[in-house]
Amino acid sequence: MKPSRSGHLPINGLSLYHEVYGELGTPKTTPLLLIPGSHMATDSMQPWVSAFAGTRTVIVFDQQGHGRTPDTSRELSYPQFADDAAALLRALKIERADVMGYSQGGGVALQLAIRHPALVNKLVTLSATYRRDGWPASVLADVEDSGSTTQWAGTSVEKAFMAHTPDAAAFEAYLEKMRIFGNNEQNISDAEMRSISANTMVIAGDTDDVKPEHTLAMFKLRGGDADAAMSRVGAPAARLVILPTTHVGIFWESAVLAPMVSAFLDDVTPPVPDFF
Repeated sequence: MKPSRSGHLPINGLSLYHEVYGELGTPKTTPLLLIPGSHMATDSMQPWVSAFAGTRTVIVFDQQGHGRTPDTSRELSYPQFADDAAALLRALKIERADVMGYSQGGGVALQLAIRHPALVNKLVTLSATYRRDGWPASVLADVEDSGSTTQWAGTSVEKAFMAHTPDAAAFEAYLEKMRIFGNNEQNISDAEMRSISANTMVIAGDTDDVKPEHTLAMFKLRGGDADAAMSRVGAPAARLVILPTTHVGIFWESAVLAPMVSAFLDDVTPPVPDFF
């Protein structure tokens, strides 16, 4: 698909690249902001853009140092990435958006909902954590090894970076910043998770890099349990989806997940059989 508009905007000291699919300002549905994962860019989000753009306006952007957004001397952090996302929505004159993030992007989406609650209508996290202990030791060890330029040689990550900053030293510095960023995972408190006002859908794989007990804890902190659901009229505050797949595999399940996410965003409640 081709965006209806794209380009760079001056956002918090960045030249931030973004794409919009559909028309802004139309009252039919709430716009959807998609936030890519670690080292990912707008191009990688095409399966999800295609899954949603037929029924709602979709916005996607490259985070600092990712894709077409050049790095700066600014450090990397989840709160800063969330503030960038908020500034982008305001620059596009979007008063309120649904937000969906994958992996690192899901962590950014959580921070966006905490730091800028008025901007977030519904929240969807895909294979994300809210605390460092949500990742097993093996994943954290992989993060420690991610700063090597050899590992990224010839990849789309290197090619995208070199397109706007053809400087090997700058790329090496960016990878080191990402390694430090990965080792300084956010530590959102239970109270902060409960304070999020946006209804939330939590999605993960049964063999995800995210610990299953962490995914369940996130769901419960967002108000997800049978007693709470039965006491509510209409759609529940939190939904949980577990697919039989991995952290990487779940990203490619847009055909399965998009109808569920759309139903959640549109407040579609499951039908009640006649025998009830």
